[in-house]
Amino acid sequence: MCIGCGGEEVLPRPKAMLRLTFPAPEYSKWNDGCAYTFMANTLSEPEKKEECSMVLNYPMMKASVFITYKKVNNNLTTLLRDAQKLSYEHVVKADNIIEQPYINEQKRVYGMFYEVTGNAASQSQFYATDSLRHFVTGSLYFYAKPNYDSIYPAAIYLQKDIRRILETLEWDND
Repeated sequence: MCIGCGGEEVLPRPKAMLRLTFPAPEYSKWNDGCAYTFMANTLSEPEKKEECSMVLNYPMMKASVFITYKKVNNNLTTLLRDAQKLSYEHVVKADNIIEQPYINEQKRVYGMFYEVTGNAASQSQFYATDSLRHFVTGSLYFYAKPNYDSIYPAAIYLQKDIRRILETLEWDND
């Protein structure tokens, strides 16, 4: 009778966490006759929209990066204000928003990358401009209700892709 009563206390095992892994990113230049180019992850499926805006769909991660292009016509202050306002609309649900300025004098690309932590609708956003003719914004959205713990691995992976977009952005100044 006492054979099974070995003196060791039986403890419940903790729940395992799902480990999500994604393939190493490979990048190719995206250029569809628009006023800008950048390197996009080949895992994404680009979908061109009107006026050189686009969506980079990531079906495997159930996410999309929405990229919007606008020409600057004496409205740079308004475009900057709108981009910054959009990023800070997530402050209600976000735990933190980290601003990271981006400047590339050689390519004339000036912008800001926003890393959003917490259960906000968008985990990453950016804007970039040459201050004279071009303005681009980008936002990451998942197809599910935000649960930061669950989407964290995909959010980090896609943040790196978005940084790559910003760092490889070039203007076509014909």
